[in-house]
Amino acid sequence: MKARFNTRLLAMAVIFILSTVLVMAQTDKKALELKRLETAVTAAKAKVALNERKGEIADSLIEAGNTMIAEAKTEAKTIAAERKKLDKEYAADQKATTKLTNSKDKDEAAKARTDLKAIGVKYRADAKALDTRLIAATKKSSTGESNIAKGKNGKANAKNALKAANQSLKLAQDKYDAASGADDKPVAKDSKKKK
Repeated sequence: MKARFNTRLLAMAVIFILSTVLVMAQTDKKALELKRLETAVTAAKAKVALNERKGEIADSLIEAGNTMIAEAKTEAKTIAAERKKLDKEYAADQKATTKLTNSKDKDEAAKARTDLKAIGVKYRADAKALDTRLIAATKKSSTGESNIAKGKNGKANAKNALKAANQSLKLAQDKYDAASGADDKPVAKDSKKKK
């Protein structure tokens, strides 16, 4: 009888130990699953943040492009005004000097022709400097337009990626909440349904 009792006691102890191990294994498995789901939520949040940042970068590219275009337009207007002033000054100086080239005094006429050549050289140098500035302003405007195009393209891509990232975040969060029991809310008793 004592042997039977010891056998029963041993069998109960083995069953108790096995059930404890099984419960612990299930608990560890659930903890691992929760950790995996938590990692998925964290990764989804990081992807959302990355796509939001890409959208911000695209916005800053668009803003920078608009600024560059505005600066280029202002510079082009300034250059046009300076060119007009330069042309007027050149025409006035050339006219006065050309009159002197027809002078009866040969020394004065020779000096006037030399001055006329110097005026032409100065005009061409000043005009070239203005043309160089205009080319730079045009290049700046083109770069601004390119930045705007890149920004709009990047913004559209970031918007689509952000939408997908938000959906995957919501899905991951829902799975995590379901697994962790965060969705378990006490259900309020509904009043009797009217028929």
